[in-house]
Amino acid sequence: MNYLKSALLILSLGLPAVVAAMSKDDHETLAYGLYEHIVHADTTHSSGDTLAVANWIADWLREEGFPDEDIHIVEYGETPQGVPKGNLVARLRSDNPTAKPVLLLAHLDVVEADPADWSDDINPMVLTSRDGYFYGRGSIDDKDEVAIHLANIIRIHREQLPLTRDIIVAFTADEEGGPHNGAQFLVNEHRELVDAAFAINEGGGGVISEGRYVSNSVQAAEKVYQSYTLEVTNPGGHSSLPRKDNAIFELAHALTRIQAYEFPVILNETTRAYFQGMSAIETGERAAMMKRLLEDPPAPEAVAWFADEPGINARLRTTCVATELEAGHAENALPQRARATVNCRVFPGGPVEEVRQTLVSVAATDNLTVTPVREALTSDASPLKDEVMGPIRSITNDMWPGAVVLPVMSTGATDGLFFRNAGIPVYGVNGIFVGGGDYRAHGRDERILERSFYEGLEFLYRLTRAVAVSEDNPEPGTSLQN
Repeated sequence: MNYLKSALLILSLGLPAVVAAMSKDDHETLAYGLYEHIVHADTTHSSGDTLAVANWIADWLREEGFPDEDIHIVEYGETPQGVPKGNLVARLRSDNPTAKPVLLLAHLDVVEADPADWSDDINPMVLTSRDGYFYGRGSIDDKDEVAIHLANIIRIHREQLPLTRDIIVAFTADEEGGPHNGAQFLVNEHRELVDAAFAINEGGGGVISEGRYVSNSVQAAEKVYQSYTLEVTNPGGHSSLPRKDNAIFELAHALTRIQAYEFPVILNETTRAYFQGMSAIETGERAAMMKRLLEDPPAPEAVAWFADEPGINARLRTTCVATELEAGHAENALPQRARATVNCRVFPGGPVEEVRQTLVSVAATDNLTVTPVREALTSDASPLKDEVMGPIRSITNDMWPGAVVLPVMSTGATDGLFFRNAGIPVYGVNGIFVGGGDYRAHGRDERILERSFYEGLEFLYRLTRAVAVSEDNPEPGTSLQN
């Protein structure tokens, strides 16, 4: 056991027979210690060891009194150096085995970080506190939430709170890339370990503008990722004898037609709630246009108003964009093949095959084939159930009065995709606020506001209690201490 862990475990020693609530200071000390160790651990795909971190967490939980049968290390896949990947799944049991659990989900892995790309005095593999920020790779994506969920389940266990349902934590590998995905492996091969009424995951977050807490987002939907290979073939020939049916020109014309095409506007429960919330945050003509998007059908002038704003336009429809090109085999030969990759982000809920058929129709090129790169994994939107959204709104209003709870549909993807595909609703929310668009995940000098880390700790502790703890008759000494 390392020195840090020994010091932190002192917090759990000498407790009286009647379990007392953990103080806010002790809770924050515990969370910071876990956070620091996890950020220090290399969990990149190329050289990292998520299995070692998963085992370290498992040791922590055993020493906290979690029984072995409720702690699972699930190995799968391996790094390029042959190191096995590892997921950690642990369960805090209630006295109500008939109620479906709540799942707290976060990923252990991080994207690569070359120290040469960072500021000279910041090591991406060391959690550094400076000027009110924590710096380090994974500090906001997603080791902060690993530490927070771990600290919260330990706190609830220590306080022996009366649970209305089991609480599961799942810390997974390969969310950021690699040939495998830990969350998908758990859902496909170990569904019994992670089956839940719903999951709380990354994907949300708050916005601070000019010092004001503006909105707390809840990711309730994701667009479906689907890429296609578009290919035109031709007999070719000598470049001194051009033909009208040049494969490169044919493909280029097809791509130009696809570029000009706009998929129909669609709204669902999540995006309607998003635009309703945004209309309350925005002002002037922008707010008015947000409201006009909610008309049935959405006002064409409002759709046109946001056409050049990618963040809004992408939430209104399916989008497809060319991302790769490959053509020809010699500078003095007519091309025999021209190929492009078109990446589509499909509005959830509809048949993905219709998107392929639309591309074929819009391209209007007889020699063109449109083939999925791989089978799409569909992901329906999670319902905005009051059992989850109600506590989120209440806690948000209590902690940050005036901040709007904003359901969102991500244009990208998270591990929530695999759980939604399996019929488990997922809500991406963390109560971690970022100021002025300063979101540096995956980038240089990744960081998180120190106060936001601790506010996220408090927010997710309260939310976990709200959805899994009976507050009617708590044990003596278990009330929240501020």
